[in-house]
Amino acid sequence: MSENLSSKKDKAETALILIDVINDLDFEGNDDLLRRVPDLTDSLVRLKAAAVEKHLPIIYVNDNFHKWRSNFEDTLKHCLETDVPGREMVRRLIPAPDDYFVLKPMHSGFYCTPLEILLSELEVKTLILAGVAGNICVLFTANDAYMRGYELIVPIECIASNTVKDNEFALEQMKKLHCAKVLAVDELIESLSYSDSQRT
Repeated sequence: MSENLSSKKDKAETALILIDVINDLDFEGNDDLLRRVPDLTDSLVRLKAAAVEKHLPIIYVNDNFHKWRSNFEDTLKHCLETDVPGREMVRRLIPAPDDYFVLKPMHSGFYCTPLEILLSELEVKTLILAGVAGNICVLFTANDAYMRGYELIVPIECIASNTVKDNEFALEQMKKLHCAKVLAVDELIESLSYSDSQRT
């Protein structure tokens, strides 16, 4: 474990998991999703800022896009230096030096990754899940998180799928099957502020 990973200041009951937000979004059938990306990005930026203010660990869980010789920095560079549809979202969500990142080979952030070890080291009990696609990688990650006993929070405006119908289905599934708190991002940010005031 690195010194940063075991640092006491990083330990927290809640962590923000940003799923596949470092993404070029360059795939067939992306038109509907891209129309929602500006609003999605605004909400993600606000949520991350609130997490930073409350000193929550921020973990980027990102697909390797089947590029087995690449790493997170390569993916970030590709999205920032190439004229791709996801460039503006990535530009606004560039990881800070003290953020964490985990590369995943498949849909779930837990499958064949060190995410569970990291969360255990940080003593995290609750996950805020955000990112794309809501009905695929966010949903699969929620499923694996639920089976591992994590409490889940999903801010409605902070996930997006290829279609609105797919997104609504994913939110309903996470609420029913994974007992996730599905709520507006403003409500979540307010609850983080309230929890912080209760500790002081």
